[in-house]
Amino acid sequence: MSFHNNLHTFHIPVLGIGYSIDAPVKVAHYGISSVISIVDDLTMEKLREFYCKKFNLPFQSISPKTEDHRAKRITAYLNTVQEVVKQKFYDLKNSISHTEEELEKYIAMLPDVSEIKLKFNQMINTGEMKQKLSDWLKENLVAGEIDVNIMSKLDRDSFKNGEKLPSIYSDALSALRGFALSDLSSSLVLSAGMNPRLYSYLEEFEDFYPNAALELKKKVILKVSDYRSALIQGRFLAKKGIWVSEYRVESGLNCGGHAFATDGFLMGPVLEEFKNNKEQLIETVHDIYSKALIEKGKPVPEKPFLVKITAQGGVGSNTEHEFLLNYYQLDSIGWGTPFLLVPEAIRVDEKTLEVLCNAKEDDLYMSEVSPLGVIFNNVRGTGMDLKKEAQNKAGKYGFPCTRKYLALTPGFSEEGICTASKEYERKKIKELKERNLSEMEFEKELNKITDKACLCNGLTTSVLMANGLDTSVEGTAASICPGPNLAYFSGTYSLKRMVDHIYGRTNVMERIDRPNLFVKELNMYIEYLGGKIEETVKPFSDKQKKHFETFQDNLTKGVEYYKDLFQKCKTQLEDSTSKNNLMQDLEKLKLELLQLKTKLL
Repeated sequence: MSFHNNLHTFHIPVLGIGYSIDAPVKVAHYGISSVISIVDDLTMEKLREFYCKKFNLPFQSISPKTEDHRAKRITAYLNTVQEVVKQKFYDLKNSISHTEEELEKYIAMLPDVSEIKLKFNQMINTGEMKQKLSDWLKENLVAGEIDVNIMSKLDRDSFKNGEKLPSIYSDALSALRGFALSDLSSSLVLSAGMNPRLYSYLEEFEDFYPNAALELKKKVILKVSDYRSALIQGRFLAKKGIWVSEYRVESGLNCGGHAFATDGFLMGPVLEEFKNNKEQLIETVHDIYSKALIEKGKPVPEKPFLVKITAQGGVGSNTEHEFLLNYYQLDSIGWGTPFLLVPEAIRVDEKTLEVLCNAKEDDLYMSEVSPLGVIFNNVRGTGMDLKKEAQNKAGKYGFPCTRKYLALTPGFSEEGICTASKEYERKKIKELKERNLSEMEFEKELNKITDKACLCNGLTTSVLMANGLDTSVEGTAASICPGPNLAYFSGTYSLKRMVDHIYGRTNVMERIDRPNLFVKELNMYIEYLGGKIEETVKPFSDKQKKHFETFQDNLTKGVEYYKDLFQKCKTQLEDSTSKNNLMQDLEKLKLELLQLKTKLL
């Protein structure tokens, strides 16, 4: 069974802690790649039992008292997912002997230019014998990748009986070990910045090094928001003998989940830099990598391994999809938020799904609910937000901290604490009362403390509810973090219909006022910068002023870049599904940016 898939030009990126946790079970046998978050071993253990029962696989529970239980649970879950995908993929490849429905769906969803699709249709039309066709299918069809994600920031140290355990038992290192010891041959997506101890731990596992056949069983994908970061991280890993097989460029703001805003570096100019410097990046990293492999006594490839450049964040139409692929010479495009509306791919509980289907622009906003202190995409009306509001109104602040994955804030003991927890908020409110603030100032500071939500439970309970599993620990209040693109999709879609939309065979968006993804991101950055300027106490310090000026200068350069791009690529960027005028939209945003500049004078 091959997991090295080049069939599709899109992938489903990681969606929160829980939403894509079982996506490969639903889409990998169709040749579609997706990414599992491996943060939550508790939910993985529940889902492993669920899928073992469903597919008649043996199940032995792994108790939290078991040594290294977190890594062992992750390994066991990933092996189960692989086994289920193998089973479903085997059935699909052999369906020509039984029912051809699944096979037809697999072929129909491929891009129209796919060699496999063209060859299959040719064989069907020339009346090839079933046996010959069946043999050809078994040889040529491939399953989608079962990739995994570790958010580097989520690396809480572990404690036992009040004693801190060695660093290899931290959350991120345990998750890495869980993946490294699994049977998967796929990629680890590292996101949210560099974590030196996590990156260094990769050196401990043979699967990340070339084998005798110069193959990498397990690969590394870096999620980055600018070229400089990619070069720094790529070089750092190369010195350890670890090759980065893909740089996954993500928009700083025009995406779902936590939003890691850059200093005004926009997606278009960033992708241009990757396009212009890709060969130099590969050569620079390969030289460092080769030396490290020689020192370690590992097999050394004469030529650099393949490096993919991919992108995600705010893509919503076939026009944008094709433009990114062709103009920036990308290998794949991440489609995240739209798949939250595809129950065949991502299971969302009924109440939350209804919220998503009805969401408009004003319902989607950047919130401060994350205990990480990073802005978090949110949608109004989620169960978790309603629960938090009701609790706050009743004066019952904070949440029980059962999972502790976000208990990263230094505080009241050597162990970190979560800023959404009852304990933390109780103590912070006590401190606040001792400050003798005015009523208005007190309310303002109180809201900052009590705005945090329990994301550990909120982002996992939905998948449990959708599969009819017990949520007595997690509760039924779900959080979800769609990107702003959600506003232009409404209702739910079949998997085939969404894939057809991506490839331009149909259009699922009824609205014609959706802005271009570059325009939308620029608009969000201008609003973001304006908000930061407004909330900063005047007069600005020299450091603050310099930061704002650099940010504004980067956006101005971005506007000029887009002005040239839109003129040069007018026909490729014109979207038949949208009546927006790109140049008019750009001029309007240019004026807004100039107005911001006056606030810095």
